[in-house]
Amino acid sequence: MARDSPNEDDDHENLIHQNKDKSASFRIEELQSPIRRRFSKGHYLFAAIVTVISLVATIYLFFSSKICGKTSDRIKESQLRALYLLNKQRSSLFDLWNHTFGTSNNITAVRFDQIKASLLDQITLNRHIKDTLLSTENGTVSVPIVNGSEICRKIDPKSSKRRTIEWKPDPNKFLFAICLSGQMSNHLIYLEKHMFFAAVLNRVLVIPGSKFDYQYNLVLDIEHINECIGRKTVISFENFMELKKNHARIDKFICYFSIPLPCYTDEDHLKQLKSLGISMGKVETAWKSEDIENPSPKTVKDVEEKFGTKEDVIAIGDVFFANVEKDWVLQPRGPIAHKCKILIEPSKLILLTAQRFIQTFLGSGFVALHFRRHGFLKFCNAKKPSCFYPIPQAADCIRQMVEKANTSVIYLSTDAAESETSLLQSMLVMNGKTIPLVKRPPRDSAEKWDSLLYRHGLDGDDQVEAMLDKTICAMASVFIGAPGSTFTEDILRLRKGWETASSCDEYLCHGEEPNFIAGDK
Repeated sequence: MARDSPNEDDDHENLIHQNKDKSASFRIEELQSPIRRRFSKGHYLFAAIVTVISLVATIYLFFSSKICGKTSDRIKESQLRALYLLNKQRSSLFDLWNHTFGTSNNITAVRFDQIKASLLDQITLNRHIKDTLLSTENGTVSVPIVNGSEICRKIDPKSSKRRTIEWKPDPNKFLFAICLSGQMSNHLIYLEKHMFFAAVLNRVLVIPGSKFDYQYNLVLDIEHINECIGRKTVISFENFMELKKNHARIDKFICYFSIPLPCYTDEDHLKQLKSLGISMGKVETAWKSEDIENPSPKTVKDVEEKFGTKEDVIAIGDVFFANVEKDWVLQPRGPIAHKCKILIEPSKLILLTAQRFIQTFLGSGFVALHFRRHGFLKFCNAKKPSCFYPIPQAADCIRQMVEKANTSVIYLSTDAAESETSLLQSMLVMNGKTIPLVKRPPRDSAEKWDSLLYRHGLDGDDQVEAMLDKTICAMASVFIGAPGSTFTEDILRLRKGWETASSCDEYLCHGEEPNFIAGDK
């Protein structure tokens, strides 16, 4: 069947509004005012919560014991399991008590949010205890749970002030970007770092071309960067070569890294640059012992001293692992002053395609999971503890997050084999219902959601597919990422920039909000 004829009138319409709030059936915020009004009241309130939760669970255990005392061994096992869970819950509640009220009379807004999240975890555990006690040979009795919309709130980007630098380049001075580390996710990180270097050095950044790097204009909106800053700050490799009449020269090649190779660039790549019509002078190093394995912290002053020059075109090599003003560079929305939510974002075609996919398959409230497996086992096992989890453990962590987020569908971004994803899907059952894992289906000419990519000849491109995956994940209500993955890091960058980040975002089975991890290999 042929595709619909091109109709560009609706190509640039936003189809849906993301992440509509849901009304909560139980408002933990109602506990906030008495706790903040007086510390002593907080003690009594918290003690009441601990007592009520424990008492309810104990009553369930007692009556279950009376009713089911003469039934099967399976029910007896469920009672023993419930006793274990009760002890675990009691320990967690008292630990929460000690850490909350044992050190200070003042409870900050951040601390109160932590209390709420911890209480929800214990209420969820209480539900598991009830399910265990009510379990029979035919299944489990469903018990309503707390609505997660009040817990998984949006993170307010205005809560912290940004430190920014104005990017006002001399239109005749250029920084030639070079990156050789890893896949596209790595290159987007290095590109953002190169932009910071260009801003510090007051230079226009030359975006690499497809003959030497990825074809960035397929996945990124390059002109969006210039529009957000309000001046010409980036230029494509092709436009740069046209400006230089195809005889460009890198006047000064000062390597940021010297170990294991100057500029982290070998002779073959230098020859490839020369074959594109780019000549260059002698390759130098800024620091004789700067190693990608152990990059030392650097400041803006260090950058200005080592790379400040009057030459028209300079290059500094691969800076993916550079540790320059880390807190400044990695803050939400980036280190450069601009008028947009984010500087580096997907192309408009990818944004619209992501919205159409969400509208077709997911709806506004969904959890996104980046479940990295292929090639991740060795990397994760080098960490203590390992971040590579068996499927049953991963499924348990995912179920807990879905319950907390109160959503009914998961978008799955993964490189895992079908055998792994099938097993994972079979184990994602809650209240007797399967939690569907949704992946993007193969292209079907009868479907409309991906027609924009098809019309522009972008369907099937690996980098476009990867960026589409990231964009869908960035639009989710809650995101579960893979620790140590630059793919996850790029999603977090988008979520914080677009203000879609949730207080429930976390690394899989880590139970903590993800932070940027630039420089992790």
